[in-house]
Amino acid sequence: MTPIQFTISSTFLLGLSGLAFYRTHLLSALLCMECMVLSLYLALSLWALQLSCFTLTTGPLFLLTFSACEAGIGLALMIATARTHGSDHLNSLNLLQC
Repeated sequence: MTPIQFTISSTFLLGLSGLAFYRTHLLSALLCMECMVLSLYLALSLWALQLSCFTLTTGPLFLLTFSACEAGIGLALMIATARTHGSDHLNSLNLLQC
């Protein structure tokens, strides 16, 4: 495993462990998911460059577009829950209630 692959996989695992263990605020969960998506973006970009295949270069762009949409929707949901519940604590949110 090259150092770049190790760095990308450790970044992904760091985001995954942060999402699994540190779930007190909605903003921290969104940041951990964004860390995971950006490490996937780097992995796909480097994979396309390593193979020198220009047809694979559209995949990272789609992933980056979807991650920007995910970040915008996540922030909008965080603002909506902060307005209705008064905080962004994940423990106070019950997803079964409407």
